[in-house]
Amino acid sequence: MMLLDDRPFTIDRIVRIGITAGLLWGLIWLLDYLSGVLVPFAVALLLAYLINPLVDRIEKKVPYRAVAVLISFFLLVFVTTALAWLIAPMISEEISHMGRVLSDFINNSDLAEKAARRLPPDLWNAVREYASSREVQEFFKTDNFWKIAGAVFKKLLPGAWGIITGTATLLSGMLGLSVIGLYLVFLLFDYRKIRDGWQELLPVSCRGAVVSFVQDFDTAMNRHFRAQAEVAAIVGVLFATGFSLVGLPLGILLGLFIGLLNMVPYLQILGLVPAIFLAFIHALETGHSFWVVTAMTGAVFVVVQIIQDAVLVPKIQGDVTGLSPAMILLSLSIWGKLLGFFGLIIALPMTCLVLAYYRRLLDMEELRIRASG
Repeated sequence: MMLLDDRPFTIDRIVRIGITAGLLWGLIWLLDYLSGVLVPFAVALLLAYLINPLVDRIEKKVPYRAVAVLISFFLLVFVTTALAWLIAPMISEEISHMGRVLSDFINNSDLAEKAARRLPPDLWNAVREYASSREVQEFFKTDNFWKIAGAVFKKLLPGAWGIITGTATLLSGMLGLSVIGLYLVFLLFDYRKIRDGWQELLPVSCRGAVVSFVQDFDTAMNRHFRAQAEVAAIVGVLFATGFSLVGLPLGILLGLFIGLLNMVPYLQILGLVPAIFLAFIHALETGHSFWVVTAMTGAVFVVVQIIQDAVLVPKIQGDVTGLSPAMILLSLSIWGKLLGFFGLIIALPMTCLVLAYYRRLLDMEELRIRASG
């Protein structure tokens, strides 16, 4: 038997392969065992990667790296705290309001009578049964909503959550967040050294290939992910503002959720279904025409889409992928099937990366043919 490099399977080679496999298994076990410690570091490393452009921009004004890092860090903390202070009460109020609406649906209230008159009997029974379910009623209690948000965070980042909430005390939680913050600050201090020096830790035999892949991946992510995140954030704010002006229940939460969906091209269209449902509820509450409220809700989608396509994408993102709409949909389908929602997020940069490597292989093959001819 022969491998790809045409070397025979000798006893020495089999032993080496076995040792390598054992070391790889041991490394995976060690990473799993240390996940509670390593995940916060990985989170801080990702945050450092995202925040570093801001630090570089501030450093152009302030000649000291440490000062630029501290300014960036406290600026982000201030902005995040201010946004949470502004938005969290509004979201809590929306959730409480929606809970009251659902309670009216399951009771013999005027709102329930209006809904029964406007909806077909089968659809009304389905809506009422869904609204009366224990899970829905529990979700739209404000305190339970924040508990659910914490549970989602715990599922996404179990190691970080373990550090943050090691015990049930507030002190432990603050200590865990401080650890992540310290990681972040120190990583930003030495970001250039880490970015330029990590390749020296790789074996010489595979250094070139790994460094080339990481550089290409970083370029693809820089081109797409950061730009798409900026577009999605602006679109989320626009949708939340538009829905609030229309008066939709849960308008802010729905708008921000559609902004998150916008991280994946074309996925924001899924927000139409809950938007129409909330438009119906708003029409019942206010006595307005359902078609007028729906038209206003649709107008928000149209206006935001025009702003996104005519202003945001050309200014922020530009033609960074070079993929046709059919190729984009195929890319989303394949990566979504492979990696789920995370695959949808990285689908376009990964597709661009794969295509770039495929073109590179074609070029190498063409050069080889020319050289042999």
